[in-house]
Amino acid sequence: MVSVGPPETLPATVLTGFLGSGKTTLLRRALASPALADTAVIINELGEIAIDHHLVDFVEGDVLELPGGCLCCAMREDLARTLRSLLDRRAAGEIRQFRRIVIETTGLADPAPILFTLGADPMLDQTLHLARVVTLIDAVTGADNLDRFAEAGRQAALADTLVITKTDLVPLGPVLASRLDAFNDRADRIIAADGEDAGLILFGRGERSAAPVPPVEPAAGHTHSIDAFGVILEGALTRLDFARALGSLARERGTDLLRVKGIVSFADRPERPAVVQAAQHAMFAPEWLDGWPDQDHRSRLVFIVHDMPRDEILAHFAFAAPTPWQPPS
Repeated sequence: MVSVGPPETLPATVLTGFLGSGKTTLLRRALASPALADTAVIINELGEIAIDHHLVDFVEGDVLELPGGCLCCAMREDLARTLRSLLDRRAAGEIRQFRRIVIETTGLADPAPILFTLGADPMLDQTLHLARVVTLIDAVTGADNLDRFAEAGRQAALADTLVITKTDLVPLGPVLASRLDAFNDRADRIIAADGEDAGLILFGRGERSAAPVPPVEPAAGHTHSIDAFGVILEGALTRLDFARALGSLARERGTDLLRVKGIVSFADRPERPAVVQAAQHAMFAPEWLDGWPDQDHRSRLVFIVHDMPRDEILAHFAFAAPTPWQPPS
């Protein structure tokens, strides 16, 4: 389902994964695709992607233009400032036009603050929308990393797409599959060796395919105190009602509110459902769809939280008669 909105709104994908999971390999494949020639990439350190020998032009301000037409930018200060500078220079014609952005994190990064930045900055919120979070999981060391490192668990829990890498060395086995089910059984799961187009992994088949994965009840056994669950909102709610409820929850527990995403029908604008997203203390602008993405027309949200009881969340949405998500009959 393709959402409608301001034509200048650009999709931004966050690419993450633990150390050695293969982010650079996937990114190289994506940048080599002609379909992604009009892409800007923000990385933490230029050395991580080893693109210097591909350099065609150096644009003042640490923006590199690659042979395929992509732009690469080093994040030397905070992300919001880097993004604003990149967008300002695009608008001024100082660098070539781009239609999408990839933000590659370091292997030890927690994606939640990056999502917060995208939703909290007023200029970015009106210019960008979050396309998806893509997390790479190493089939060789992934299960051990998820058990040992909280960052790896948060990367997996916040993903819309989980990409399993290095399956040419070790197949995706039941131990890793079980760990991933415990952290995130809602995400699309792709075996990198299957040959899926890297551009489709990062952005999907539509420029604005922001429809969320329907929330499902998670498997038991989350570690690092990360939990996820789905909620159906049965009662009518307006955009103001929703903003107040989610805003109060964010004020009280924003640090532990890792991510919220869903599709909602608002009583004050019933003609179109909206994709809603939030991360920590920040709420993203709604992405209005031209119709429901499936036959389930119920308003539904998925919460990914750290050490937060479900009842606490339900209490904030009590006016909308929230119930645990169940598949439609």
